[in-house]
Amino acid sequence: MSRIAAKFASLKAEGKSAFVSYIMAGDPDFDTCLEVVRGLPAAGVDIIELGAPFTDPMADGPAIQLAAQRALGAGMTLQRTLDLVRAFRESDNTTPIVLMGYYNPIYAMGVEAFLTEAKDAGVDGLIVVDLPPEEDAELCLPAAAQGIDFIRLTTPTTDDKRLPKVMQNTSGFIYYVSINGITGTAEADADLIAPEVARIKAASDLPVCVGFGIKTPATARAIAGIADGAVVGSAIVQRIGEGQSVQQVLGFVSELADGVHG
Repeated sequence: MSRIAAKFASLKAEGKSAFVSYIMAGDPDFDTCLEVVRGLPAAGVDIIELGAPFTDPMADGPAIQLAAQRALGAGMTLQRTLDLVRAFRESDNTTPIVLMGYYNPIYAMGVEAFLTEAKDAGVDGLIVVDLPPEEDAELCLPAAAQGIDFIRLTTPTTDDKRLPKVMQNTSGFIYYVSINGITGTAEADADLIAPEVARIKAASDLPVCVGFGIKTPATARAIAGIADGAVVGSAIVQRIGEGQSVQQVLGFVSELADGVHG
């Protein structure tokens, strides 16, 4: 059983939803980021979503765009992102790590080389936002052959005709983008999201996690009540951008985790 599947199984047995936290790799620098990432599990994070910095993050809002700029400015690369995962695995071999990013850096490294290194480093899943199902042969299917989950995004505009296509090779979990647009903008509304989560769950046995627009413990709690997991990114990344200390950032993460698990 993969780390992701094992985590959802253990949470289900406890009657809990998953708390997924997003951190930009290398923000504000490699060592500080590694310290934050190492502290996430103790702060209550169930799955770590690690952003691979890219120069043109089209799906991301200002907070994550700025985080990518800080990371790139500090010398972060896709290779260094994998090095960070490898360093994390020195002390934690159980917390699932999902790498989220864009296809260009992977293509530049070479798909085979990237997947070999990702697997060796301890990456459990991939979210590559600019590779649609029609391009599954590019990365999704090779990743599956390596035992790496390929997690697909669904959105409010993914209708019943499109949904089966989106989910055909998806594994690990389904990431429901709760709002149209970029990360870190509108606030998620659990009442509006609940029917969509139910629709997706009726079409798949995979867990459904909801992201985008979750900024507070109260919203995280509401989303956890209707989904298998809640994803928080921009609200955490913004605090790193403000220069908050590692302990301050992890304190906020702990509050969010309490909301999800409450």
